[in-house]
Amino acid sequence: MAAAGGVVVLSGAGLSTESGIPDYRGPSGALRRHTPMTYQAFTSGVTARRRYWARSHVGWRAMAEARPNSGHRAVAHLQRRGLVTGVVTQNVDGLHQAGGARDVVELHGSLHRVICLDCGALSSREELDARLTRANPAFAARAVAVNPDGDAELRDEEIDGFEVVGCRACEGGVLKPDVVFFGESVPAGRVSDCFALVEGARLLLVLGSSLTVMSGRRFVLRAAKLGIPVAIVNQGPTRGDDHATLTVDAPLGEILSEVAALVDARTAATR
Repeated sequence: MAAAGGVVVLSGAGLSTESGIPDYRGPSGALRRHTPMTYQAFTSGVTARRRYWARSHVGWRAMAEARPNSGHRAVAHLQRRGLVTGVVTQNVDGLHQAGGARDVVELHGSLHRVICLDCGALSSREELDARLTRANPAFAARAVAVNPDGDAELRDEEIDGFEVVGCRACEGGVLKPDVVFFGESVPAGRVSDCFALVEGARLLLVLGSSLTVMSGRRFVLRAAKLGIPVAIVNQGPTRGDDHATLTVDAPLGEILSEVAALVDARTAATR
């Protein structure tokens, strides 16, 4: 199906597990001892933000060191071949782009950017990491586990006393990673862009997503309603399987590399 082109990719956390970032629900899933930070909690006061930024400061180290795997590179290769016409990712790790993909729609934002909730200024996560390191010279916590959103598991005593820094542009504004927290909505324009990609596709290819939450599953439902074939490659069942023309339960890096090699072989044979 992919060889005909017009493929739109919808990727989830399972695509990044081979880069060392755990999935929430797949075979490498991390068991969280605390619930994810919600937007409402984050904006409720400095105590919640101190807890978040202490954990995220540690988790960022693992995220920043992660490298794209063969699955990310295969998607980029298929895009360069003109077969993949759009990439929508639920991930916030930036690994699609690091693997060579272009014009990736980051449905839930990116951990590589920081936004000020007061003035809207954007800055890099690398800059914030350096500022937090300088503000907390004695902070030496090590993560017990790191979740797909870069939120690390830390003991409460390691969080006490962590110093949070404010926005430089407006001198003290509240900084937040430029990602969609639980309790937030994906910007309407971004959702519309994703629907437009799906509606123009010949095939929706879901990679490494359990489709548990509606944020991603809605695109599968739209494709199915329009009669657009849906193929799902994931380790374990998904909530979109009933709408899929094809489901493959296998490691993504291996399968996608094989698909890319097959496309190259067919292209060479027709020359």
